[in-house]
Formats: sequence, structure tokens, C-alpha cells
Amino acid sequence: MKLNRYLALLSAALLCGNAIADDFTATEEKIKTAMAAEGRPAEEVERDSNRLPLETLRFFGLRDDMKIIELLPGGGWYTRILAPVINEKGEYYMAYGTTRAKELLSLPGFESGKVTAEAALISRPEGAPNYILENADLGVKDADMVLTFRNYHNFGPEGRAAMNQAAFAALKSGGIYAVLDHTRRHMEPDNSENGRRIDPVLAIKEIQAAGFQLVDFGTLHHTPDDELRYEVGRKSVTNNSDRWALKFVKP
Repeated sequence: MKLNRYLALLSAALLCGNAIADDFTATEEKIKTAMAAEGRPAEEVERDSNRLPLETLRFFGLRDDMKIIELLPGGGWYTRILAPVINEKGEYYMAYGTTRAKELLSLPGFESGKVTAEAALISRPEGAPNYILENADLGVKDADMVLTFRNYHNFGPEGRAAMNQAAFAALKSGGIYAVLDHTRRHMEPDNSENGRRIDPVLAIKEIQAAGFQLVDFGTLHHTPDDELRYEVGRKSVTNNSDRWALKFVKP
């Protein structure tokens, strides 16, 4: 009797595991399709081996039926992957610094994407090394995931706090906050070489202060050759920087 019950539980667990795998399998195929899209610029494709979008989005737990918000999409490198994946079954939003990336939302396969938080103001006070963020409210509720890639370092403490609080407010309970950035040495003061790097321990502390719980620390972008000494734009570091990936959940 006990053996039968054990076998039944084992079977259920295996079926559950397969369902989870199948769930990402559909998303994975859409990611691969977006990465191979004919209109994707060659220079963006060249960065796939370094940025590892498939592995990164698998780590963060992306699914094609999620409501997601991409913060600071820049030129749209990740937008070209995220928006088509989400287009059919989910909801894609971009927020903060969307001037260039929002043009992509007129492309076939991107039509359901939306721009939000258009009242947000990003500025850098005279003489300040980092940006501030005002009117940060994202204007979206019950999101499944908020993502930002290599942007956290751009803001000072107040700007980062505003962004973290806005992400927390936009997410549903159980929602994921996905943050990736260039690694700075632990507790290293600002200098002329580390302005585009940030200490992951500091990021964890700040994001937890906004109410999040740390779920996982990804090492898929760990680069032993990066000594963490030089600016990420230097020839010896470009496309070879050490980066951390932090996955948080809203309780």
C-alpha cells in the first residue's frame, strides 16, 4: 500500500516536472525564433554569445504568457527578443528612457507592446555622477515580472530606491524582479574606472530594503578574465565584463 502511494507521488512529481519543462519549452522556442528573426540587426546577433539571452531569460523564469515590464530598454536589444515572445499570450510594457526602443513597437509581432510611465523624469543634476528618477510610478499593476539589464549602475542611491519601489508596487505577490549589471568590487569607492559597475551586495541590500526577497544569484555571466579594475568600455573589457544576475520575488 505504501509502495503504491510512493509510486503515485513519484509519478505526480515527474508529471509536474515535465509540465514545468514543457512550459518553458514553448517560451524557449519563441525566444529562439525572436533571436533568429530576419530583421534583427547583425551587430545585435553578434552579441548573443556574450549576453546569453536564452539562458538569462530561462534563469529569470520568463514565460510567454506573462505581463512584463522592461525598464530602460535603451536601443531595444532585449526588446527585440522580449516583445515578440510576449506578443501573442502576454503583455509587454516598456518604461523609462524609451525614446529609441518605442519605435520597435510598430514592427510586425511587436504590436501589443505598450509604453508606460511616460511622466517619469530621468535627469542628472549638474556635477553629479549619476542620474535621479522622479515620478517613477510605472502605471501597471499585478505584473508578473519587471526586468532591467545593465542599468542599475546609472542611478544614485535615491534613483535606485525610486526604481526598486516602483517595481515592487507594479508587481503582483509572487512577481519577479530581474536585475542584471556589471560587477564592481565589494565596497569599492567610486573612481574613474568603475562608474558603470555596481557592487552586487549593495544591490541586494537596496532591493531587499524595498521589500523584495532574494531568490537566486546567477553566475552565467561570470567572467574570470575581468579583473574588475577597468571601465567596461575599455577594449580589454568590452563584451568581456563580469556581470551578476539577481532574481528577486515580491512576497
